[in-house]
Amino acid sequence: MVINERIGVYICHCGSNIAGVVDTEKLAEYASTLPNVVLSKHYLYMCSSPGQQMIKDDVKTYGLTRIVVAACSPKMHEPTFRKAIQDAGLNAYLLEMANVREQCAWVHARDPDGANRKAKSILKAAVARAALLEPLNEKTISVSKEVLVLGGGVAGMTAAVDLATKGHVVYLVEQSPTLGGRAAYMHTLFPTNERATDLIRRLTARVAAHGNLIVMTNSELVEASGYIGNFKVKVNVKARRITDYCDRCGACETVCPVEVEVKESGTPVRRKAIYFPHEAAYPPTYTIDEDACTRCGKCVQACHANAVHLFEEGRTVDLNVGAIIVATGFASYEPPVGEYGYGLCKNVITMPELQALMARGRVTTEFGVPRTIAFISCVGSRQDPTVYKSIYEGQKLNTFCSRVCCTAALTLERELRASFPDAKIFHMYRDLRTHGRGHEKIYEEASRANVFFVRYDPADPPKVEVSDGKALVHVRDLLTDGEELQIDADLVVLSVGMQPRPDAKSLLSKLRIPFSLDGFAQEAHSKLRPLESPTEGIYLAGAVQGPKDITESTIAGSGAAAKATIALHRGQVKLSPIIAQVDDDLCNGCALCVSPCVYNAIEVEDIIVQGEVKKRARVNEAKCLGCGVCAATCPSKALFVRQFSYHQLAVAVNAYLMEGG
Repeated sequence: MVINERIGVYICHCGSNIAGVVDTEKLAEYASTLPNVVLSKHYLYMCSSPGQQMIKDDVKTYGLTRIVVAACSPKMHEPTFRKAIQDAGLNAYLLEMANVREQCAWVHARDPDGANRKAKSILKAAVARAALLEPLNEKTISVSKEVLVLGGGVAGMTAAVDLATKGHVVYLVEQSPTLGGRAAYMHTLFPTNERATDLIRRLTARVAAHGNLIVMTNSELVEASGYIGNFKVKVNVKARRITDYCDRCGACETVCPVEVEVKESGTPVRRKAIYFPHEAAYPPTYTIDEDACTRCGKCVQACHANAVHLFEEGRTVDLNVGAIIVATGFASYEPPVGEYGYGLCKNVITMPELQALMARGRVTTEFGVPRTIAFISCVGSRQDPTVYKSIYEGQKLNTFCSRVCCTAALTLERELRASFPDAKIFHMYRDLRTHGRGHEKIYEEASRANVFFVRYDPADPPKVEVSDGKALVHVRDLLTDGEELQIDADLVVLSVGMQPRPDAKSLLSKLRIPFSLDGFAQEAHSKLRPLESPTEGIYLAGAVQGPKDITESTIAGSGAAAKATIALHRGQVKLSPIIAQVDDDLCNGCALCVSPCVYNAIEVEDIIVQGEVKKRARVNEAKCLGCGVCAATCPSKALFVRQFSYHQLAVAVNAYLMEGG
């Protein structure tokens, strides 16, 4: 087959990232000898404005019909170069990128000769494939401008309010009876020192002010399908049994005969089966503990507003939304019984438990006002499998740093010093990481407040001995050359980390969002697309991605809302044309491609072929993301991804393997 294309090759120095290893001038000379190449150049930064302009000018001057850019990964700048050649009058998909940075210069930096040989092979394969590229056209589809936000914490509420302000109808779905998330049970927030409930009140007031923001508490996502602009979701809305007529008079709680002990933010509290969740709760009504309520009816009789309906039924709501924002938050690490004496001594508590106690103004121990308080950091974070093997056995380890724990602990220590000026406060740490803006100042303030800092070796962490209800802490202090300290603590506070919610994987699977090795939601690209999931139209916000403080979660909520708005404001979105395609002449309808497709983009349907009913695979172009799994599973080679046909791939592989490069 004779190919008469006019290919232009452009080789990027990427500063010294590529040119420091690969001889770009010689590579350009080599490119000029390849079939169909009529122009070959090298330049310091091809992605720069002058570099892009060079390509645009050459397309017009030399009549180029295909472009090859040898540079960094296509993930970085393929959209940049596609737009450049489109501006010059070429179809955007007549571009081929050769990755000579990540796949060559970087990995073979110590072998320049080998790197130059490999660069030639990569470039030769790219040029061969470029000659077979075909022009593709993007399709547009109409979209729903309604948005689903999952999670009613700080990130979720921020995203919902921003979207509602921009005119979108927003469904804010929260699993618990009230909005606010974990922040609602905290005391004060760093670095502003404002009360957490004040922040939650301001956010819920903004939520309540929007008529096009629909709050669905006691609700959870059941299933989701579809694609950007047209997601179909089912939400299970459990019965609240308390209507908005509730005026919080408290009569129902007074007459309720059932009292239970539950954990709120990890702290055991006693309350009735009908109760008011917390002072900043929204919706601002009482709620019923379904597991504890006996349906005795006394609360119904006591309610003068007729707001209690004990036998109200739940319902399933079907929604059609254009985008989904996932902001379902995190779970605090709960130490197993025995770790640092937790569960063996009532005076060994976690940091969230301390925050809840401080919010209620009840920081006391069995021995009264705490006189000696010991904080132990990195509990549930940076876990070392060689330490405490018996405790961690059978448990998934959190090897990551939770980032916010150090600053949170220092903030609490500073507050405790104000409440208990005569108490001794110890902070035992392996490293102090006050990473956020202004957080180092909190460390300095804690130091000036006479907090005693003790640095321990992670291979020899503190040991807590429980005796007569008290906790005796043994630790070697690296700051004093390994001196062993014995701290007779009235209160031991475990600075626990953040980890994925127990139901995170189930939720992410429903939305086809991958999760990282740590179990958090995995974004599409940590630098270029940090708030987007790999499924287009689904965005991530807050600690569902990993440990974040409230400032970062708020920023992420606004960012995710902005991303969703960009995609939906025009009322239509463009679809990538690089998707799977079926060759009906080869397809026999075996359906082996259906199950492996993680995007549910393939179905088998009946068609008429020469008067006979035949089964053929069909690709939903809006759902398909062109991953190629279907092509790999098709026994008859009837499926392929556009621009990655079997012939195009074979030509590239043969060129790469051909000697003489």
